[in-house]
Amino acid sequence: MNLKSKLRQNKEVTLGSWITIPNRSIAEIMCNAKFDWLCVDLEHTVTTIEQAGDLIAIIDANNCAPLVRLSSNDPVQIKRVMDAGAHGIIVPMINSKEDVLAAYKAMHYPNKGFRGVGLARAQKYGAGFEDYKKWLNESSVLIAQIEHIDAVNNLEEILTMDELDGYIIGPYDLSASLGVPGDFQHPDFLSAMKKIEDAITKYNKPGGLHIVEPDPEKLKEVIAKKLRFIAYSVDIRMIDVSCRKAIEIL
Repeated sequence: MNLKSKLRQNKEVTLGSWITIPNRSIAEIMCNAKFDWLCVDLEHTVTTIEQAGDLIAIIDANNCAPLVRLSSNDPVQIKRVMDAGAHGIIVPMINSKEDVLAAYKAMHYPNKGFRGVGLARAQKYGAGFEDYKKWLNESSVLIAQIEHIDAVNNLEEILTMDELDGYIIGPYDLSASLGVPGDFQHPDFLSAMKKIEDAITKYNKPGGLHIVEPDPEKLKEVIAKKLRFIAYSVDIRMIDVSCRKAIEIL
């Protein structure tokens, strides 16, 4: 069963992780760990579009779904990562249904969207264009990042859109939009999080959270909240935490 089918059924956890180091060995190691998906981050890294293309190919070849977190809801960037073979996109700062539709249309060819037609890795350089069109309509994934108070206020219109396959909470930017960056105990932040958590069951749309620190106990807590699209840590934090645990023994 592919990632989109799992998300649409919304019955089991799809566990992924985040890649910020544009190195093929990192991608292969994380694929071998058997994550359901891996996200190549273009928003907060120096990863180039060429490096992203290489990582997408490696992840795909290792039977893991390659996703790309965009730097913005940019139709040109969406077209390029999809042509490179991404199985889907994670779009930052989705604050309205119009934002969802803009990302969806940038992913899809007419008549569903306005994406220009190019022949690259995704279309097997032309030999698989017809197969790709079918795959795109049936299997490509669109994930919204809910990371601003405007998105929280517009949750119903966002999460009832069929074009959307799931969403993931961005806690740092959400707190920043409330004027309390990084203060996850502030009443306003807790109130916003409560609205998002209530939406998990109300709208039957798979919700997610990025657990930045590699903490298995935190992962268990998040799964217990019935979140289904979960990002477990990030390459740099896994390396850093592992190194520091050894040093702490001395």
